[in-house]
Amino acid sequence: MSVWKGLLLAHVFMLCAGMVQSVVADPLPIEIEGGTVQGFTQGKVDVWQGIPYAAPPVGDLRWRAPQPVEAWRRTLVADSYGPSCVQPDIEFVSEDCLTVNVFRPADAAGPLPVMVWIHGGAMVRGGANIYPMQAVTAQGVVAVSINYRLGRLGFFAHPALAVEGEPRGNYGYLDQLAALKWVQRNIAAFGGDPNSVTIFGESAGGGSVFAQLVSPMSRSLFARAILQSPGTPGARPSEIPSSTLEEAEQVAVDYAKLLGIEGADEGAARKLRRLSAQTLVAGASGEEVLAALSDRTVVPGMAMSIIDGEFLTETVESAVENGNWAKVPIMIGANSRDLGLGADPTKEAVFAQLGSFAEQAKAVYDPDGTVDLDELKVQVYMDMTMVEPAQHAADLAAAAGQPTWLYRFSYVSTVQRSKLPGTPHGMEIPFTLNVPAAVIGAANVTDEDLAMGAAASGYWVNFAKTGDPNGKGLPEWPAHRVGSTQILNFTNEGVVLMDDPRAASLAVWKQFQDAR
Repeated sequence: MSVWKGLLLAHVFMLCAGMVQSVVADPLPIEIEGGTVQGFTQGKVDVWQGIPYAAPPVGDLRWRAPQPVEAWRRTLVADSYGPSCVQPDIEFVSEDCLTVNVFRPADAAGPLPVMVWIHGGAMVRGGANIYPMQAVTAQGVVAVSINYRLGRLGFFAHPALAVEGEPRGNYGYLDQLAALKWVQRNIAAFGGDPNSVTIFGESAGGGSVFAQLVSPMSRSLFARAILQSPGTPGARPSEIPSSTLEEAEQVAVDYAKLLGIEGADEGAARKLRRLSAQTLVAGASGEEVLAALSDRTVVPGMAMSIIDGEFLTETVESAVENGNWAKVPIMIGANSRDLGLGADPTKEAVFAQLGSFAEQAKAVYDPDGTVDLDELKVQVYMDMTMVEPAQHAADLAAAAGQPTWLYRFSYVSTVQRSKLPGTPHGMEIPFTLNVPAAVIGAANVTDEDLAMGAAASGYWVNFAKTGDPNGKGLPEWPAHRVGSTQILNFTNEGVVLMDDPRAASLAVWKQFQDAR
């Protein structure tokens, strides 16, 4: 199956997930900063949706660090999601998108651990409203999902936008930071414990977790972190690389010139802020961004994560090696048929990227020369982009003395096994959120699927509660040791502790990366 089909399936999940709701009105007024918010009860979960955590980043606040929320006089009826941040191809979007959603068990007693979900989407698409958090919440945590600015509205470092005293470029990450600070100030009112916050995310959301882990501006805002197939910034700086501030400035300047905007003065800033949001997101869909990354280029105006010297001061790899990170327990892993970024036209070109390790790679991936080119690309690129970097991150964190758990997600829902030879990028999410029906429909869910959702989400919730994913009724998951090839694998046969079936190919990539 191609990378693009895998991404499409992940997108289908997200669309379906947004439909898994049945609301029962039950006003729940809570006093927080900004005013009173009124929620509702949905089954066994209390919900508040669309709560602003910052001022709308519009007009002169476009491309500014998030500003304090504007107070409201009347009770805010928080019974519907706010719009997603502006992106191509969907309708319910707005620049006024900086909102959070809060979920808590309806029978909550005492401060509960908090799980903050950061959505993925190649940094250009997605939103909190397409991830149902109710099933996780029902297991005894307060869950929070957030929106943050995307694309050129979220990651754009034109020199005309410089504001003294504010970091420039990583506005989407600064939004996440503001949301985490909002959680610290307000979550106790919802029954959450601000001293027991776990941040978790997938793909660009997992990369965002990395960004918050290593940013000097995010210290003490969370106690644990879960990274699911993390994107940029990643543990291997050569894969899905970050930009320097100078590189990001040039990307932005070149893009502005395409729109007829020259210079770096206040006039240029005004012209940029007058552009429509639709103009700014045009040509920056998830497919276009991933295609550009596969070609080792960038979409015009889209520099991805930026080492700006303030929010991000160095690569993830160097930050962890140098001790410049949050130093919290982490869980990290990738999927058995995960996202790979590359566009080499021949087998020879695929292997040539490994330089002097090309023959070793060929002996592992295609020993008799019979592997189909497209299948070879899937196997090589996913190891390069997602699987080996996750293992490397686990080694870095364990070497730094932090409790670390490494997983592989290989489970495919029963009804999809005839079509999917492994777990595509993003397809672990319905199980870690314990909503397997979101992908395949309730009629197709088997007891086996339900059991895997209970197990996967159980590990996730246990980790959020205690810093250790192990718990009653779950197979033992030992902490990762540096250099170990042992992983916890979520397979079609159940959850199994095993030697990594990809150990040989990952060893080649590790040797290649370490020699660079």
